[in-house]
Amino acid sequence: MSAPISTATLQRLPALDVVRVVGALAVVGHHVGFATGVNTGGGVWGGWLARLDSGVAVFFVLSGFLLFRPWAQAQTTGGRKPTTGRYLWRRVMRVLPAYWVAVVVCLLLLDRNSDATRADWIRHFTLTQIYQGAELRHGLSQTWSLCTEVVFYLLLPIIGALLTAGRKRTGRPWAIIAGGIVITAVWVALIGAGVLSPSLHTMWLPAYGLWFGAGMLLASVHVSLRNGLRPRWRFLDGIAAAPLACWAAALAVYAIATTPIAGPPGLGEPTAAEFGTKMILYTLLAVLITIPLAFGPQTRSKELFSSPSARWLGTVSYGIFLWHPFVLEMFYQVTGRPEFTGGFWETYLVVAGGGTVLAALSFYMIERPAQRFSHRWPRPRRRITESQSKTAAATAVS
Repeated sequence: MSAPISTATLQRLPALDVVRVVGALAVVGHHVGFATGVNTGGGVWGGWLARLDSGVAVFFVLSGFLLFRPWAQAQTTGGRKPTTGRYLWRRVMRVLPAYWVAVVVCLLLLDRNSDATRADWIRHFTLTQIYQGAELRHGLSQTWSLCTEVVFYLLLPIIGALLTAGRKRTGRPWAIIAGGIVITAVWVALIGAGVLSPSLHTMWLPAYGLWFGAGMLLASVHVSLRNGLRPRWRFLDGIAAAPLACWAAALAVYAIATTPIAGPPGLGEPTAAEFGTKMILYTLLAVLITIPLAFGPQTRSKELFSSPSARWLGTVSYGIFLWHPFVLEMFYQVTGRPEFTGGFWETYLVVAGGGTVLAALSFYMIERPAQRFSHRWPRPRRRITESQSKTAAATAVS
């Protein structure tokens, strides 16, 4: 049973930092599997490595959960909702400085980007490279998901205001998940009807409404339960109390996703039905991974995931996401290996290790200073209490 929390501040959930690590390392495995030819070559592990792109679902569900929680919490406790300008400013400073450095490095240092045009620079600097076909440059192919996520960031203040308007509620859980399902279903249907392109429009935000919606649903329910509301959702606390069962179920869902039901593991485009199936399976996978760490009691596994080393990896995970394709490209560029060759584990260790080193440098030299600056400026307006207002009025009269 959840203990009510009456404060207007949100509890930090340090165990969720490991979810970022899971997502980042899964994406690394997916890209290394592709570069070494394992994903496209079939075999026993081809499908398993190909479906590591499910790490993107983990990122999107976690973003929906963490970023929507302040709106749900403010509505429940009667506190102040996030200020749009300050929220967007902090998002900008969290994402763009390190990203821009990665863009400059990749476009300047990778041989295969020697033909990059001014338009390529503009598109990548403005995160608009996914709105035309085949515009992702080498070392930056993973940034399609960042483009999609940034659109979610921009829309969230509007979504949050709509979902938390009116009487005291915590985000209308059923409206959230229904909206996510409808948006993704309509988008996939348009792809199936030939109105939209499966190679281009599967990178745009509406295709992933279900993933973001699932995270927002979890945030709404989490805030409700922690404030003693919505008792019908307490079954999630019971599920979360069995983390190993949740993760075993997640592994089973992942195994299903490795079959042809979720589309070809290689370069072939999935049908609309296969893409929609993959969206559903990846949603279940990400939710089953997240629930024990967000809702569950303090267990040994949760303590392990909240350890300093795990939290540090979670802290630099954005840098791992940004830099590992550059390391992968440089590894092939320096060694002269042909594409789609090389040992998977050797390459994975080099890419994951090198990506972590660059991620640490990125965090301490770029990301952390930018975050500190975003918290110091602009200074938040001080709330004037009723007594302070009366004092000021009296002073003005005298």
